[in-house]
Amino acid sequence: MKMRSIVSVCGATIWVLCVCAPFASGQTIGQLTPHNVKLESVDYLGKRAIKVTEDGEVANGEAYAVVKDAALHDGAIDVELAGRPTAGAAAAARGFIGIAFRLQNGRFEYIYLRPTNGRADDQVRRNHSTQYSAYPDFSFAVARQQAPERYESYVDLEPGAWTRYRITVEGTKARLYVNGASQPCLIVNDLKLGDSSGGVALWIGPGTEGYFTGLTIRPQ
Repeated sequence: MKMRSIVSVCGATIWVLCVCAPFASGQTIGQLTPHNVKLESVDYLGKRAIKVTEDGEVANGEAYAVVKDAALHDGAIDVELAGRPTAGAAAAARGFIGIAFRLQNGRFEYIYLRPTNGRADDQVRRNHSTQYSAYPDFSFAVARQQAPERYESYVDLEPGAWTRYRITVEGTKARLYVNGASQPCLIVNDLKLGDSSGGVALWIGPGTEGYFTGLTIRPQ
């Protein structure tokens, strides 16, 4: 039976519609399992949020916080997020931030943003504002080598600003919508892990200070 539950994570309400045991209400950071990240409950730009940063030096793709008891095969994930490079981050840092989904046995799909690219004075960088990857075998570098431009796209972004992020997943297809747009800014028709199922996680890339609030997971 499908069950609806409400979860408070750092004061941000999470609504979950899932075929699983409902989350216990009233939990905060305890609703997440950190994987190579540090979690803090903070106020950021007028919203109660979870701040996510790397816990030491972390390999690309391996910094995330898993939402306990959440599972997704097909459905939609909505969240507000904000990413920016940390103080002292490498010049290549872009504020990488997004959502990992269908996570199981250390493998997952993920779609993320590069906020500093959205308004860069360089068209190539702008074209790399969004990215689809699959961990561990299909990184952005592999994608660019095998199919340049196919797994990246442009979308208007600002580093550190709240951004509405929505992904829909169906079979081997995924779509990314940003800031309430009716049309997706990124289309993926061949998810590399196939028609699978698994967990959901808040994901950040190297040198990122990330914030998340209002997560909603709606399995179909």
